Amino acid sequence: MKTVKIVGVPEHFNLPWHLAIEEGAFEDRGIDLQWEDIPEGTGRMCKLLADGQTDMAIILTEGIVKSITEGNQVKIIQEFIASPLLWGVHVSANSDFKKLGDLRDTKAAISRYGSGSHLMAFVQAQNEGWDPNILQFEVINNLDGAIKGLSEGTADYFMWEHFTTKPIVDAGVFRRLGDCPTPWPCFMLVGTSGFIQENPSIVDHIKEVINLYTTEFKEIPSIDRTLANKYGQKLEDIQEWLALTYWSQKKLPKDVLGNVLDTLLELKLIDKKLPMDSYLANG
Repeated sequence: MKTVKIVGVPEHFNLPWHLAIEEGAFEDRGIDLQWEDIPEGTGRMCKLLADGQTDMAIILTEGIVKSITEGNQVKIIQEFIASPLLWGVHVSANSDFKKLGDLRDTKAAISRYGSGSHLMAFVQAQNEGWDPNILQFEVINNLDGAIKGLSEGTADYFMWEHFTTKPIVDAGVFRRLGDCPTPWPCFMLVGTSGFIQENPSIVDHIKEVINLYTTEFKEIPSIDRTLANKYGQKLEDIQEWLALTYWSQKKLPKDVLGNVLDTLLELKLIDKKLPMDSYLANG
């Protein structure tokens, strides 16, 4: 049995992995796939990959592309979620902010530098016509930290996945001023270069299993109720999210990767572009 470590956020996107693990689909291929939830998100997962503490990750596209550009020895194996991620822009329900324009020159809460909440603040600034060079940040680690930071006023707004934060909006803790979708497919399956190079057949088996599960995921009877119960969501919110979300079983197209790189370069989040094969796994 080959032990493989994989990390991802504790969100509804990743339920296919948990179902496959629970049903022994990886064990049937001789793989002990050990999943760890990382609530701090992409920034922390990039570090775990860089430090060799995990073999694989389900990670935000823009975060891992930036990290690879900066020297992290990781490759994108394939897309996992082909649809954009809908980033809600949240403020404290007690704040005076009424619209996105009110957030110019304010401080963004981010889970950590290099995370999606950090990088998407630049995309949001570009969309709003703000100067991205004067953005301010407060590191809050995770969603609980964001609730504390916005409530106490150490940060002014927080960008996080729309549906994950909706229960907090419904509870009257956050107000959502708008949404900022990623201009590319949002989640990638990645692995460290060493792991991929040393275990090509294992990587193929993992891809085959998860692609089977994601292909059939939406057809599972009452999957909307399962998701709503497991992740503390309203059924109608999960149904809306399912309608917007598409799992992928294919490689990341080079033109899409090129768009990510061009955007990160334009926003000065990277200072160069590497050759395409620096980012994409073979096979």
